[in-house]
Amino acid sequence: MGRLIAESVERAADLALAGVWTRGGDLDAVVATADVVVDFSLPAGTVEVLAAVSRHRKPLVCGVSGLDEAQMAQLDQAANQVAVVYDRNMSLGVAVLERCVADAAASLGFSFDVQVSETHHIHKKDAPSGTALKLGEAVARARGESGTGSVHFEVERRGEVPGDHEVVLSSPTERLVFAHSVTTRQVFADGALRAARWALDRPPGCYHMRDVLFSD
Repeated sequence: MGRLIAESVERAADLALAGVWTRGGDLDAVVATADVVVDFSLPAGTVEVLAAVSRHRKPLVCGVSGLDEAQMAQLDQAANQVAVVYDRNMSLGVAVLERCVADAAASLGFSFDVQVSETHHIHKKDAPSGTALKLGEAVARARGESGTGSVHFEVERRGEVPGDHEVVLSSPTERLVFAHSVTTRQVFADGALRAARWALDRPPGCYHMRDVLFSD
């Protein structure tokens, strides 16, 4: 993702690439020269990025999935000092899907069972995917639940599939289906750069792609 984002920045007329950080490089030098930082590294790298953006008071867009509770706590601490747009899926379509699913779950309540299915390439390590969990959490919030215990998750790893997600709400008499498919990973870079533009001059706080699309 890092190379794809860098290439996307270079193609954008309103953006310039301040630098690229790889493990072992000078992270502070990169962050200090940037207006906004985009992180698609790994959880261990994200911890270092969070510390650096806090030191330099730079907004952050983070698309790293698989953060544990301690790492999420560090992200929340950074969001007390700078604007952090954190999302496990930067796709604009998934942000719209999340909103639609939440509206449906709030309207239909517990009379409908919910299943979230996801298919990804065989190299993906986390399961269910961060996006599947995100959609399940949207259902739980909409129905006033503290967790996703009532949501059933189905996982498949196959070939080089970039990412397919489907949410099915079903009752004994009807079935409602929401689906999203990724055809190219460029969608994540496009979403991250939209979030980066949006994050500039935002007050400290933890934001999500739904805020980027729907808060203004």
